[in-house]
Amino acid sequence: MVGVDQVLEKLSTVIDPDLKKDIVSMGMIKDLELNDNNLKFTLELTTPACPFNVEIEDDVRKAIGELKELKNFDMKVTAKVMEGRSLDADTSMATVKNIIGVASGKGGVGKSTVSLNLALALQQTGAKVGLLDADIYGPSIPLMLGMKSGHMEVEDNKLQPAKYNGLQVVSFGFFAEQSHQAAIYRGPIISGILKQFLVDTNWSDLDYLIVDLPPGTGDIPLTLAQTIPITGILVVTTPQDVASNVAVKAISMFEKLNVPIIGVVENMSHFICPSCNDKHYIFGDGGAQKISEQFKIPFLGEIPLNSGIMSGSDLGKPIMITSPDSPSAIAFRTSAKNIAAQCSILAAKMQDEMKSAETPEDTPKTN
Repeated sequence: MVGVDQVLEKLSTVIDPDLKKDIVSMGMIKDLELNDNNLKFTLELTTPACPFNVEIEDDVRKAIGELKELKNFDMKVTAKVMEGRSLDADTSMATVKNIIGVASGKGGVGKSTVSLNLALALQQTGAKVGLLDADIYGPSIPLMLGMKSGHMEVEDNKLQPAKYNGLQVVSFGFFAEQSHQAAIYRGPIISGILKQFLVDTNWSDLDYLIVDLPPGTGDIPLTLAQTIPITGILVVTTPQDVASNVAVKAISMFEKLNVPIIGVVENMSHFICPSCNDKHYIFGDGGAQKISEQFKIPFLGEIPLNSGIMSGSDLGKPIMITSPDSPSAIAFRTSAKNIAAQCSILAAKMQDEMKSAETPEDTPKTN
């Protein structure tokens, strides 16, 4: 007769490749029932976007398969995104588990396009996702989503995000009076608008909120970093030295503010020839990889240069929707999974630090 202890011992041999911990100690085994050698439980993964979900599930089945006395085995697989920031310290946004700022050192690297398609890629895994267009000077997300006539309502003194296929979207571009005017505002006003978009919006139970920041190191990135606890910053660059060199400044700023860097994504990384499938590095090679090595931060993906991405953005038809099986969409999906994994790693690290702070010292101090 197989016992519960034997089952848990076998399951504890399964290690989450990202978190480097066994799934039992991580609390990923739920509702375990063992009756007359009939086993049933739920495997609760840390995010539906984990790049190792299939591998973990296969490892669990292999481990349980070694218990030959079992008659039947029934496993349900679910996912619950970990909280990658301190919600106790941010009661104003307690419904958002992870806030990811997307930054770049300079304009022209396709940061908004990357932000949008990563948000859609995360959503397509089953996660609940919001997208905040924080570029008050030049909001572009409504255009990219084909939502130029979109708007946001106010209910109970809270902004209600616009919706795009379930994606919650907030942008200064939804305000009709701003559609044909240049936004000329000083820093304090800009900061106030961003704070309102963050804390006075009815973000409904989000796993991830992607914040598309304007390029550079100005008031808006500073306001985000100083207003609320965030999970971390994703840096977008292109292969050219001029872009990667400027991106370094953004990384340095956030490091000085003690904001975690989730990693770096390289956009317009290469061009895949449609005739021969060869990669052509039009803008150089290895810019993001150099940043990754210099700052010891994860290199999370490379997005190929594709005219469909650009035309889709102009027409309000994101490539994640129109061409979900294209090489570009696959690259966005891979990057999104890697980003979700890094959020889980940061969440696990935060939990360990909280546990350490709560654990009393073994020996009393003596004078």
